[in-house]
Amino acid sequence: MPFVHVKTSVNAPEKTVVDQLLTTLSANLAQHLGKPESYVMTAFVPNLAMTFGGTFEPVCFIEVKNIGSMKPNQTKAISQDFCTKINEVLGVPKNRIYLEFADAQGYLWGWNSSTF
Repeated sequence: MPFVHVKTSVNAPEKTVVDQLLTTLSANLAQHLGKPESYVMTAFVPNLAMTFGGTFEPVCFIEVKNIGSMKPNQTKAISQDFCTKINEVLGVPKNRIYLEFADAQGYLWGWNSSTF
């Protein structure tokens, strides 16, 4: 049910680096939200044409979606955690990373031929 979608203008690092990034984000999001990691999905889209502040310097946009209500302290902690990780792994400055948090109602999220 939780989903992390990382979109960035930087080229993809080696597959093992991307795999490690996605598994780290998955485990960390599960911990932040107190949900089983078995429901967390992650995605990584590199090398997108993106601007931020009118420039093409490295940039990243992260979508975090969840069924239920994320609390302000949770989204702040996730933002700090994910910005640090993206900066370390991809080299995108923290001030060039946006995160969008979205809560969904269970009936608006499908899985296994049904909804939550």
